[in-house]
Amino acid sequence: MTELDHPVIDADNHYYEALDAFTRHLDPAWAQRGVQWCEIDGRKYHVIGGRVSRAVTNATFDPIARAGAMHDFFRGNPEGRDPLSFLAEREPIRPEYRDRDARVEVLDAQGLEACWMFPTLGMIYEELLTGDPEANCATFRAFNRWIEEDWGFSYRNRIHAAPYLTLADPDWAVDELQWALDAGARLVVMRPAAPTTVSGRCSPFDDRYARFWGLLDESGITMVLHAGDGGVSSNGYAPDGFAASFSGAWKPTIKFFAIEQAIKDYLLTMVLENHLVRYPNLRVASVENGAQFLGDLFRKARSLSHKIPGWFSDDPVDILRRQVWINPFWEDDAIEVVDHMGADRVLFGSDWPHIEGMPRPLDYLPEVKELAPADRRLVLHDNAAGLIAPPA
Repeated sequence: MTELDHPVIDADNHYYEALDAFTRHLDPAWAQRGVQWCEIDGRKYHVIGGRVSRAVTNATFDPIARAGAMHDFFRGNPEGRDPLSFLAEREPIRPEYRDRDARVEVLDAQGLEACWMFPTLGMIYEELLTGDPEANCATFRAFNRWIEEDWGFSYRNRIHAAPYLTLADPDWAVDELQWALDAGARLVVMRPAAPTTVSGRCSPFDDRYARFWGLLDESGITMVLHAGDGGVSSNGYAPDGFAASFSGAWKPTIKFFAIEQAIKDYLLTMVLENHLVRYPNLRVASVENGAQFLGDLFRKARSLSHKIPGWFSDDPVDILRRQVWINPFWEDDAIEVVDHMGADRVLFGSDWPHIEGMPRPLDYLPEVKELAPADRRLVLHDNAAGLIAPPA
């Protein structure tokens, strides 16, 4: 498949944050409790909440590994290479990773109509700030002002960047969501995790968040649950923390499955709490969390529906399918995901330009070649287009 008779929207693109992304709009009074820079042995690191972070090897992203550098590893590593060898080749950071006009030119070259744009560091730093909910909110308020300034929320109707929301403070979440709506955001993004507030950890579906969910339900815009550091515990089987996922020369541990565990727990709880029934206009897109968890999620939800008759007004799987869209990993079986969710609830996302994504977004086309043309168009364009359409 080298040509299509319809446009394509990539529902999972990323920027690499500017050096001042977390500080440009941050009140200096919060500096020591937020994100700062330090230099150790000639290398720059972020200091987050007063602690040096080694969550990424080089937080400046210059130099950076090539887009899709680990494509063959995630395809199954057919040549049996040392995983770290995929990252040996580096290049200076490209303009399109930080400049929106350069990115639009790349979208043209890649054959994409538009893309959804998400953080890189922003998806893993909330966990590092959970011990200080106030600083958490202050940091991401500043971060969102940077997103608006450098990327915009619907730039030239080509780049649809999502402001990041934390539920660390229920009132802050309402205020920040209202700000995002007023600024024209088509999407908002958060990590699939139970938030930590000043009174401790709680469910995102707790009644204290009723105003937030009510506003989101009324607004009609899409909430994206994007993969990140969800704080999933290994319960002693492996070191916890995002950086520990790939420590020890990529020794396999259960940390490799933390992303799928986080989204399964979130969506299953959302269904069990009848959250989607309570907020029938809510639209939720799971992005870069994979899809292999779906079969187990469906089995568990249906099992409980039989054990507790009357709790659900309908088949819980049908309830989820009505309001949830799934972007599978590119290496997942696209046909199987469509069978689970229906073609109208599956999204294409390349994760470009991250190392675990596709070298070029449309390298994904062979994965969907067996779909019927109408279903393929839904996955590659129409579903994503509908989710970013301006609310009526």
